[in-house]
Amino acid sequence: MSTTTLSATPRTAAGSPAARRLRAEGRIPGVLYGHGMAPVSLTVERRDLRLALSGPGGVNTVLSLTVDGATYPAVVKELQRHPIRRTVSHIDFLQVSMNEAIVVNVPVHLSGEAKAVVAEGLMVDAAVDTVEINCTPATMLNEIVVDVTNMQPGDVIRLSDITLPKGITANGDPDMPIVTVLHTGASDSAAADADGEAEADATEE
Repeated sequence: MSTTTLSATPRTAAGSPAARRLRAEGRIPGVLYGHGMAPVSLTVERRDLRLALSGPGGVNTVLSLTVDGATYPAVVKELQRHPIRRTVSHIDFLQVSMNEAIVVNVPVHLSGEAKAVVAEGLMVDAAVDTVEINCTPATMLNEIVVDVTNMQPGDVIRLSDITLPKGITANGDPDMPIVTVLHTGASDSAAADADGEAEADATEE
């Protein structure tokens, strides 16, 4: 679990013109809700948000969000981005309890070298970028590390093969591929050359 602090300012002005003014000033409009609280409109400094989410937990960082003198444990529920520039245009924060389960998407990271796969001119590939898990904020993972060292050509690592810490469960089809073995251009070319040589030998005979 990664944690950090973030300060926000209450927001009174509503509507698109006000939101555009805030963004022009380097501030991002947002809202905090959850656990029965009345939604709180707020703004955060773009630079402060970027720093808060730059740690190993990324968008899954547990925040101590301070608004108007009160501090809330919170996570990022949704980031809305500009369709072209991809800058954050609005943010939703969810107040959480550190011991109550939430659903988050955790990035998948591959480790190790599948030498048997590489020896065949093939490559391992992450079939998904993230896995959805159920966990508490206190047990939230920064990433799911999948060791591919022992993979063989034709192997597939599926969701059911992933071992998660106690108390954390994954959502999704247990047969969902997480890591697969792909043919590369080099391996396809080698196979085509081998087929051509076999055909040539058969013709000579």
